[in-house]
Amino acid sequence: MATESKHSPIILAITGASGSVYGKELAQRLLANEVTVFLLVTETGREVFKNETSHTIDDWIAELRRGDEGKNLIIPSLNDFTSPIASGSFRTAGMIVAPCSMGTLGRIAGGISSNLLERAADACIKEGRPLILLARETPLSAIHLENMLKLSRAGAVIMPPVPAFYTNPRTIDDIVGTTCDRVLDRFRLAPEDMYRWSQ
Repeated sequence: MATESKHSPIILAITGASGSVYGKELAQRLLANEVTVFLLVTETGREVFKNETSHTIDDWIAELRRGDEGKNLIIPSLNDFTSPIASGSFRTAGMIVAPCSMGTLGRIAGGISSNLLERAADACIKEGRPLILLARETPLSAIHLENMLKLSRAGAVIMPPVPAFYTNPRTIDDIVGTTCDRVLDRFRLAPEDMYRWSQ
């Protein structure tokens, strides 16, 4: 059971697009902020995570659970439509899909709730809660762009993890960190030292 948190739970999903490190970093930062995290990972997301991070999702989760912060980690089955996050009446601060594949984005845009990830996203849209999609694809087809526009009009935030070179990043961690700061800023959880543009 998750411990009490000052912040409403956040749903975090990792799909099969490239960029597993974004989901990994966001999960760790949210848990460090004592936020209850409902973590959803697609089967393809598991495969890509292993290829890109050199360890499995299960090993990473086990590592998280060894620390105190892991008590706030909840991992429902993608097939569990009885999970609280399947209902709009269950209060969350919103949802992040990082990275978000075009397949997942398209199904969310179409209102298709074939699994808990898609249903949770649908619930966020209908309840007017933040839904942030770190869309990962290039180049973008007209279908991709139309789906993004449809979701943007429905209230979702399309936030491709585009590097911000004005921050003068020196490492990949710097690049990933800037994007994660921008995402967390949407939930008022960004670190105090987040880079903000000023003259």
